[in-house]
Amino acid sequence: MVLPEWIKVKPYDRKAYLKTKNLIDAHKLNTVCNEADCPNRYECFSKGTATFMILGNTCTRNCLYCNVKKGIPEPVDRQEPRRIAEAVRELGINYAVITCVTRDDLPDCGANQFARTTKEIRKASPGCRIELLVSDLKGDWKALKRIADAKPDVINHNIEVAKELFPMLRPKGSYSLSLSLLKKVKETNPGIKTKSGFMVGFGESESQIIRTLKDLKGAECDIVTIGQYLKPSGSHLSPKKYYTPSEFKKIDKAAKAMGFEKVMAGPLVRSSYRAENSGG
Repeated sequence: MVLPEWIKVKPYDRKAYLKTKNLIDAHKLNTVCNEADCPNRYECFSKGTATFMILGNTCTRNCLYCNVKKGIPEPVDRQEPRRIAEAVRELGINYAVITCVTRDDLPDCGANQFARTTKEIRKASPGCRIELLVSDLKGDWKALKRIADAKPDVINHNIEVAKELFPMLRPKGSYSLSLSLLKKVKETNPGIKTKSGFMVGFGESESQIIRTLKDLKGAECDIVTIGQYLKPSGSHLSPKKYYTPSEFKKIDKAAKAMGFEKVMAGPLVRSSYRAENSGG
């Protein structure tokens, strides 16, 4: 299917892009930019930033819209937090976003790796703000507290899709659990900003979009991102609708009217896209 004319990858500096890519490769790191085939990776890499993905490159879940590899993950790399901190320092990143593959196989779902990565970045780049994009941790609030105790600036957990679409698109996820996690962050540490995002284009209705926003606001979510679902490969689901820029402006206006601190809505918006502007 031919993409609408308003969905275009922005021009980028190829030399700067390769510099970032080569540094990431040299440190043997994973990024969600590459693993999820993000359309913004050329722009982000060319600006010297990336969203680092910890705990390997293999997810234990099978969300139907995602391009990250699924299967049995490798053991946790204990040196990964230090290498990420070195990459953040070398790239001069002042707002680092760290995400993960979902690791339901680990007792703490990877919480300790998030905490260690945060601490290593703080040591290597004291002025760097940190956003952690976490899984639902299977509802393990002790694991969430371990992450919150590392004192990131933002804890992000994406709701991803409207509630009605969870059974088909996120069969191992839980809409209510995702909302509970966001609210639990505030109970654990009210000073940490919370953030969430979701995609549109799966056939959801306007009322479902509004209800998702209201539910996120009800969970005390501070920041929200809304973007267009794009098919990452030939074997993935095709979008049922491409929202126009004007439709995204309408969604943006509705979210701001609800009182979210920050809103980013647009065809190529992703949870960590220009996070230094949308984050805490």
